[in-house]
Amino acid sequence: MSGLFIKRIFDLAAVIITAPVWLVVLALLALLVRFKLGTPVLFRQKRPGFREEIFELVKFRTMTDDRDDQGGLLPDASRLTPFGQWLRSTSLDELPELWNILRGEMSLVGPRPLLVEYLPRYSNEQRRRHNVPPGLTGWTQINGRNALSWEEKFRLDVWYADNRGFWLDLRILFRTVWQVVSRQGISAPGDATMPEFRPK
Repeated sequence: MSGLFIKRIFDLAAVIITAPVWLVVLALLALLVRFKLGTPVLFRQKRPGFREEIFELVKFRTMTDDRDDQGGLLPDASRLTPFGQWLRSTSLDELPELWNILRGEMSLVGPRPLLVEYLPRYSNEQRRRHNVPPGLTGWTQINGRNALSWEEKFRLDVWYADNRGFWLDLRILFRTVWQVVSRQGISAPGDATMPEFRPK
């Protein structure tokens, strides 16, 4: 069996077995998001996945839709509420992506799916991050997350694509638990989330 097939079987087994737990958490968080931020509860956005195939990522909404006098959205820092910041710091905003995993669009472990508009900005080396399915967590997330520069993140993503394996995935999943509990690397220094990727 190929490594990607084993990876897919593991993803399905892990998500289905733990469904009684995460479905309850998902429902409670959906109610909190509805109460704190209103509708829509889910944030949907097109992202490139395995081999750059586009899919619709789903996650919990963490920002308001506040706009300036000209109708443009305010900066992330102005729209990110304390509740939204808590969701991000605990990574609970990512929980709906389990649906993407069930659909086969994502994996538990892999490079995070980024914006579609970044595709033409990648170097040939950076583009190799798409040689594996995108993940809920990944090698980059346990080695600095958003505290890293874009260049460092891509280097780690490509390293994972070249060295992926079952035992490495288990190691990443276990370390992710600590990363979430310690809430390290949630945002880039001086930024509410992560600045836009623009190649140097």
